[in-house]
Amino acid sequence: MGVLSDLEPKRVFHFFEEITRIPHGSGNVEEISDYLVRFARERGLKHIQDELKNVILVKEATPGYEKDPAVILQGHMDMVAVKKPDCDIDMAKEGLRVAVRGDEVYAEGTSLGGDDGIAVAYALALLDSDTIQHPKLEVILTVDEEVGMDGARGIDLSMLTGNRMINLDSEEEGIFLTSCAGGARVHCNLPLKMADCEGRAMKVTVGGLLGGHSGGEIHKERGNANCLFGRLLQRLTEQVPVCIREIAGGLADNAIPRETAAVLVIEERNQEKFMEILRTVEAEIRTELATKDPGFVIETAEAGQGNFFCVTAEDTEKAAAFLCALPNGVQAMSADMPGLVETSLNLGILKLEMCHGIAKANCQETSCVIAENDVLKENGGLRVEFSVRSSVESAKRALIDRLCAVTKLAGGSNTVTGDYPGWKYRKNSPLRDKMVALYREMYGTEPKVEAIHAGLECGILGSKIQDLDCVSIGPDMTAIHTTEETLSISSTARVWEYLVRLLELH
Repeated sequence: MGVLSDLEPKRVFHFFEEITRIPHGSGNVEEISDYLVRFARERGLKHIQDELKNVILVKEATPGYEKDPAVILQGHMDMVAVKKPDCDIDMAKEGLRVAVRGDEVYAEGTSLGGDDGIAVAYALALLDSDTIQHPKLEVILTVDEEVGMDGARGIDLSMLTGNRMINLDSEEEGIFLTSCAGGARVHCNLPLKMADCEGRAMKVTVGGLLGGHSGGEIHKERGNANCLFGRLLQRLTEQVPVCIREIAGGLADNAIPRETAAVLVIEERNQEKFMEILRTVEAEIRTELATKDPGFVIETAEAGQGNFFCVTAEDTEKAAAFLCALPNGVQAMSADMPGLVETSLNLGILKLEMCHGIAKANCQETSCVIAENDVLKENGGLRVEFSVRSSVESAKRALIDRLCAVTKLAGGSNTVTGDYPGWKYRKNSPLRDKMVALYREMYGTEPKVEAIHAGLECGILGSKIQDLDCVSIGPDMTAIHTTEETLSISSTARVWEYLVRLLELH
């Protein structure tokens, strides 16, 4: 008996729990992909698994529906795999510990992967049923959506016959999404000089923040731990010599970082001034975030005294100035759709990478610059990763150019990956009209037809399917991409009922 075995709809939660038992973080999708292939083989379904591990599953129409147009169901099989610091689960090798709390399903100590495991569960429950009536179903389950939509970008859809698609990658019941922003990942690398530094090491943690999805919650202006650390570091370097020993902040470029931890080395005589600056900056930011993000805190702990291999004080100043100069958050609101973010970016990952003064022959770091004496002279790199989004392609490009210009001025370099197009609103949509009419009939109210600032795969897939008519739906979820992620049980049941009724309509 599974933890979710008593929940309705039973087959949906059965498959969802099976999925949670399989490690399937982005970049670790082989096992979940093979599971989907086994599912198809056991049921005699047509299926394709490509080199990227994308899977397409096909089930022919039930009697009486043979002449109806095929319907495409689409979602992604990977999840954002994050865990709490004290969680002992190896998410690359172990499944999740799912649990139920009232109307919510969650995972103990980790993200749940409702985004987008529930889409996979819905699809498998439909394909598994021998009682639900439906037209031909063509199910597209992609890989690595969360790290740049790589699966959607590389998949071949030439064998599909349908052009009406229900995307199941939304997180609010009763909202029909019909367009989304395009986006890209921007990787910035700033080389930094390293040297031995004598002093007291202090661990500084900027945290207590709410975090959230950088597409769906960027407009809430919650604190970004990486940006706030940069602000703190700038204030410190203005008044006392500081050397960076370690920095690590954020878990994914598309998640607003909740915590950034660093080890900073200071001279013993400056410790009192150092703490005074920390308390001043903490008080200022707590006042600013009192309503938006009230849990903000800066914590400190001593981390030893002696000689440390660190970023030089001069280049620590450079790193601080660089972080302060980088843009973050909402850059523009839509003029056409009030309340919708048009352009934004999120500084999701911040990390100091270095080689600790080892010899050239043993160094594998691409950021290292080798001195003439075969010993690393400049062997540090500040890695900064952004998720950039915009519903206006030229605005997205301009923001990427701005990031690259700031990095270039600081002496660094940039790489842009995962560039994907937006999904344009379709004025004439028979599928949308059908879905709205059914929702009105079932619930006696109108669904909200909206655009979204977060990215969906519909834009990429629309470039591969001629005249694609698409709507995105899904059950209620909260705090996706975080360890507080939840999936509503009652909403999952209602969306399932709606989906079944939709497929049964001629």
